[in-house]
Amino acid sequence: MIGGSRGIGKAICDSLTKIGCQVTAASRADIDTSDLASVKAFADFYRFTDVLVLNTGGPPKKSFFEISVDEWSKYHNQLFLGFCVLLQNLKINPGGYIFLISSHLIKKPDETMVLSCAYRVAFWAILKSLTKHYSEQGVSCINIAPGPIKTDRLVSLATDMTKLEERLPLKRAGRPAEIGDFVRAVVEHDIKYINGSVVSFDGGLSAELF
Repeated sequence: MIGGSRGIGKAICDSLTKIGCQVTAASRADIDTSDLASVKAFADFYRFTDVLVLNTGGPPKKSFFEISVDEWSKYHNQLFLGFCVLLQNLKINPGGYIFLISSHLIKKPDETMVLSCAYRVAFWAILKSLTKHYSEQGVSCINIAPGPIKTDRLVSLATDMTKLEERLPLKRAGRPAEIGDFVRAVVEHDIKYINGSVVSFDGGLSAELF
């Protein structure tokens, strides 16, 4: 579990633990996906897994013209290249799963969240293209695209949580445990036929048909 020390990642770890999974809740101290040497060392140490959850904190809220070259480089690695290196070096056991925790922004880009939009879409293109390769090994790839989930990150980005929640269809932000329980249900019941799919976790916020 990459990014498993808090928020959505921790909720997934907690849920998988309940069904007897031996979980490695990796924090940035264990693997820094913006540092490719750290990624390679992590993969060399663990080597294989049954379930891989790719999750990482998001970049700052910035428009295109505010982003520095150093920030492009850092988040290119953190949200894209680091995950690619991990997939090249970490084996997913037959019958396993890869869960990508991305963002609802992959369906509706936001001009103030350009870094997140660009690299989450880019990596999903990679993972989607690998779906057939992994399917031949019985491994399913699922992209979970959260909308407003009540994590520390959402609270830090929101200027007024109460007003934000009032604008949401369910009048509340999602709970991290809801995503954790979804992942647990997929793994526990060996659900495979949503392979290669994006699962929107936004409480009905998105207006897109597909």
